[in-house]
Amino acid sequence: MVKRVLSGIQPTHDSFHLGNYLGALQQWVELQSTHDAYYCIVDLHALTVEVDPALLRKRILASAAQLLAIGINPEKSTLFIQSHVPAHNQLGWVFECITGFGEANRMTQFKDKSQKSGADRTVVGLFTYPMLQAADILLYQPELVPVGEDQRQHIELTRDLAQRFNSSYGEVFTVPGAHILKSKAKIMDLQEPTSKMSKSATSLAGVIELLDTPEANIKKIKSAVTDTGREVTFDEEQKAGISNLLSIFAAITGRSIPSIEADYVGKGYGDFKKDVAEVVTDSLKPIREAALTYLKDEGALLEILRVGAERADAVASQTLADVYQALGLLPRA
Repeated sequence: MVKRVLSGIQPTHDSFHLGNYLGALQQWVELQSTHDAYYCIVDLHALTVEVDPALLRKRILASAAQLLAIGINPEKSTLFIQSHVPAHNQLGWVFECITGFGEANRMTQFKDKSQKSGADRTVVGLFTYPMLQAADILLYQPELVPVGEDQRQHIELTRDLAQRFNSSYGEVFTVPGAHILKSKAKIMDLQEPTSKMSKSATSLAGVIELLDTPEANIKKIKSAVTDTGREVTFDEEQKAGISNLLSIFAAITGRSIPSIEADYVGKGYGDFKKDVAEVVTDSLKPIREAALTYLKDEGALLEILRVGAERADAVASQTLADVYQALGLLPRA
């Protein structure tokens, strides 16, 4: 029997970046060929920070367009928007009612983010975020949830809530396992190569964006921070910048780092950066072009998402009905 997987991504930025693509999204594409895949743009989670409505709408559409552009196939997988399936909020409330306050307060992402912004500026939605995330997952009864290592704690809470509900009210939920995505490379910021590439960086000068122009990304790569030497060798401690560029080159081309190093014996950083820029832009150019094509026909894009939401809603509504029945809630006549 084909196993079901579910994963989601927030539309919190104008574009996905190279770390997203090489770290998780390429594996989403691979998983849809071997699993019953559900992929969700979790727009409701994006509301935990203040955002301009027009900008959020633009980012949701851009997220969908990019997922399609990288190879998410709506005939192989179910691609949908979280807010298009009301059962997410409804099950989220149920999980809020069976989650302990202390349990929620121990979630590291909440602690980190609330400490940065301060208690007065931290919204309740950030606190209850993990319960909605558990609902996002468990509605679809997946066996596996593809996530990065930083999401392991959230998956453990999801498993705990599924088991707690099942033991109290009867077997309703599949208890999913975490499918920890092993990145093809650890992609670091081009300007701060000891930090992961992230949209939360203080500057986007070190972030390679999928929707950026080739010219913009070439400039970023050629301006990448390196050391004072000339040897193109992998040494994360002494040559963090060059090591990062080697990792990117290897991840995109599928070549080994030693074989790439051998090509640049006696050559300088200028030649190497030029070739990295060419490899990256050649890889991202068709993705950018495809995404922009999807965005030009908003009606067709929305239709793909409507069909996906209908498929998702059929599964989610059945799970929610089972939950309500188990809880003793009356069905609507």
